[in-house]
Amino acid sequence: MKKAIKPDQIKQYAQKLRQDPTANLVRRAVSQNGILKSAVEQRRKPALTPVFSIDVTNQSVSDQKRSGRCWLFAALNTMRSQIENQFNVSKDFELSQVFVFFWDKFEKANYFLNNVLATADRPLTDRKVNFLLQQPQQDGGQWDMLCALVEKYGIVPKDAMPETANSANSSEINRTLNTKLRHDAVILRKMQAANATASEIAHQQESMLAEVYRMLVLAFGEPVESFDFEYRDQQNHYQIDRHLTPKTFFKKYINLDLEDYLSIINSPTADKPFEKTYTVELLGNVVGGRPVKHFNLSIERLKELTIKQLQANETVWFGSDVTQASDRQAGLLDPELYQVDELMGTNLSLSKAERLDYGESVMDHAMVITGVDLVDGQPTKWKIENSWGPKVGTKGYFVMSDQWFEQFVYQVVINKKYLSATEQAAQQQEPTVLAPWDPMGTLA
Repeated sequence: MKKAIKPDQIKQYAQKLRQDPTANLVRRAVSQNGILKSAVEQRRKPALTPVFSIDVTNQSVSDQKRSGRCWLFAALNTMRSQIENQFNVSKDFELSQVFVFFWDKFEKANYFLNNVLATADRPLTDRKVNFLLQQPQQDGGQWDMLCALVEKYGIVPKDAMPETANSANSSEINRTLNTKLRHDAVILRKMQAANATASEIAHQQESMLAEVYRMLVLAFGEPVESFDFEYRDQQNHYQIDRHLTPKTFFKKYINLDLEDYLSIINSPTADKPFEKTYTVELLGNVVGGRPVKHFNLSIERLKELTIKQLQANETVWFGSDVTQASDRQAGLLDPELYQVDELMGTNLSLSKAERLDYGESVMDHAMVITGVDLVDGQPTKWKIENSWGPKVGTKGYFVMSDQWFEQFVYQVVINKKYLSATEQAAQQQEPTVLAPWDPMGTLA
C-alpha cells in the first residue's frame, strides 16, 4: 500500500530539526555557498600534491571543448606520447581529433541504419527499438570502437585536418544528424513493412549514407587522403615527410598493434563474475570491425596492470565517472574531498557494485593515466592527463587518489603482454552478451 505524507509527520520533522543545535549553522553555510563548497575537506589537499615517483609524460594538454570526444582525445593522447618519445616532436603536437570524429559519425550512422533494419519487425514500444531511437548517434565511444576506426581509416596530424566550429561544439551537428537518422528510420521501417526487396532497401540505405557523408563534410571538412607531415622537433630542427596517407602515417609514426591492447574492466556486480569476458548488444560503430569486448578483473588487478604499463614508460587510457567527488578547477579526484554526508547529517554510502546496479554511477569520461606515486611499492595517487585544456588542474593535469581509483575507475586499456598466461587464456573466451542498457555499455 502506498503511503501519503501526513501533516503530523511534517510537524515532527520540523520540531526535530529545530532541536538540532548545528542545523542553523549548516543552513547558513549551505544556502550561501552551496553544498560542495560547504563540504570541502581542506585537510585532504596536501595528500594530493602533483608530484609522482613515476611520471611518463608532460606533453601539453589538449582541449575537447564543447564536445563529448574524451574517448578520442584520450586515445590519441596515448598515441602522441609514442610519437613524442620516438621522433622528438614538440610537446604541443597533436593528432587530428576531427579526422577520427568524422569517420566515427559516418560509421555510427551506418551502424544505426543496420540496427533499425534488424529490429524493424519489432513495435516502436519495444525496449530495444526505443533505445535505438532515443539517441541514434552521439559523440561518445569506447576503446574498441576507436581501434575499429583506426584500423579502417588510419590517423593524421592535427595540422592535416584541423578543428572546425562543429567539432569544437558538436551540439548542432548532433541534433541535425539525429533528426536525419530518425527520418531515415521511418522510411526503412515502412519499406520493411511493405515487403520491399533487399535490393531496394540496400539502394535506399546507400542514398541515405551519401546524404550523411555530405552533411559531415559540410560540418567538418573533407577527410584528408594524402598529406605532408611537416614539423620542427624539440631542438628546432626542420623535418618533413611527404605523400603520407592516414594509414601509412599510423604505421610509420605510431606503429602500435592495436590487437595487443585490451579493455580491462572492473564491474564487481553479481551478474559479472571476474575473469570472464563481456560484450554489449547494439554497441559499436564500424559494421564488421572490431567488436567491443571487456575482460572483468578485480580492482587490485587493474591497478597492478596499470603500474606495469607505466613502469614500461607507456601511458594508460582509462574510463571513469568523473562527476563523482571531483574538483574540476583544482584538478582533484578524491572520495574524501567532500564530506557531504557529514554536512547533511545523513548516510550517502553505496558500494561500487550498488552504484552500478542502482544507477548512481557509470563510466562517463575517458582520460589518460600518465604517472603514479608509489610508497613502499603501493600506489597512493595517480597523475591524470585530461582533455579540458590547460586552465584547470595543474596545466590540465589532474591528481587522482588511490581511493578514487578503487571507487570510480571502471576500465583501463592494457597491453596483453602484462596479463598472466591464465588471464590471457581467459580473455580469449567467447563473451557474454549484455543488454544494450547495461552500465558497461555506457559511452565515455
